[in-house]
Amino acid sequence: MAVITTLFALVAAPALAAEVGFEEVKIANGAEPPLTAGIWYPTTAPATPHSLGNVTQTVAPGAPIAGHRLPLVVMSHGGGGWYDGHYDTALALAHAGFVAAAVSHAGDTFDDQSRVLQLWRRPAQLHRLVDYMIDEWRWHGRLDAARVGAFGFSNGGFTVLVAAGGIPDLSEIAPYCEAHPEHDLCAALKHAGVDPHFGPDVPAGAWVHDPRIKAVVIAAPAFGFAFGRAGLSSVRAPIQLWRAADDRHQPHPYYDEAVRADLPRPPEYHVVANAGHYDFLPPCDARLSRKTPEICTSLPGFDRAAFHEQFNADVVQFFQAVLQ
Repeated sequence: MAVITTLFALVAAPALAAEVGFEEVKIANGAEPPLTAGIWYPTTAPATPHSLGNVTQTVAPGAPIAGHRLPLVVMSHGGGGWYDGHYDTALALAHAGFVAAAVSHAGDTFDDQSRVLQLWRRPAQLHRLVDYMIDEWRWHGRLDAARVGAFGFSNGGFTVLVAAGGIPDLSEIAPYCEAHPEHDLCAALKHAGVDPHFGPDVPAGAWVHDPRIKAVVIAAPAFGFAFGRAGLSSVRAPIQLWRAADDRHQPHPYYDEAVRADLPRPPEYHVVANAGHYDFLPPCDARLSRKTPEICTSLPGFDRAAFHEQFNADVVQFFQAVLQ
C-alpha cells in the first residue's frame, strides 16, 4: 500500500560509515564527445572541503575506495543542470556505503540545452554510465553488479522511469499543451518557438531500458502524463516517488500523480507539504541565491536544509531496504 507523507519530521540520519572519496571522469560516448560524470564512494582517507561548481563538499579526491561488493546508485539531474545537482544525496549515499555516480546529460545541461527535447538521449546516456561503472571504472571490481539503483529529479525522474522500463508517448504533449497553455512546460515551448507535435520524430527503438536497475527513487518526474498505464506496464522495480505539494512548475495531478496512478505496483509515495519543485535541489548559499533566485527561493516557513536531511535519510533507507 502506498505510503503518503504530508508532513515530514526530523529524524536522525543513518550512522556515517566512512569518509567520502570523489572523482570526475570522462566516459566514451560513441561518435559524440565524452560524457562527464561525478562519482562519490566510501573511503577511509581524510576528507577536506573542496569546491564543486557553485558548492563546497567535504571529500577526499581520488582516494582509495573502502569496502567490497558495494551497491551502486546512478543519478540523473533535472533539465538545465549537471552532475552535481544532487551532490548532497550522493554524499549521503556514499557515507552509507553506496557508490553514487551522476552523469551530466549532454544537450540538457546548464551550459548546453541544444537537445533538451530529445528526451530519448537521456536514458541512453544513463545506460552508458551503468556500463562504465560496472565494466570500466577503476574500482569496478568493488561493485556488486546485482545491486544497482537509480535516482532522478524532474527530467531525471523521467529518465530513470524510462530506464526502469517505461515507454512515454511524446505525442501526448501537444494535446496537453492545447488544454493547458498556461502551464510552465507549454509556455516554455511556446517561448522557445518549439512545436510540441514532435512525437513522430522519436527514432525507432529510442527508449533504452536497463534491467540492471533494480530500484528507483523519483522526485517530481517531468512529462509524467506522457506514460499512461500501458507505458508503465513493464516497470516492476520498487519505486520511491516524491511530490512537492506546491509544485507550480509541474502542476498536480499531471506529473507525479499520473505516474503514481499508472504504475503497476504502488510506489512508496511521499508528498512534501509546502515544498516547491526546486526544493528537491540542495539548499543554496547566499551567493547562489542571488545568482539563481528562481531555483533557490522556498515558500515562507519551508526549511529546505531540514527537509534535505530527512529526504536524504529516506532515500538511503529505501535503497538499503530494496538493494539487499
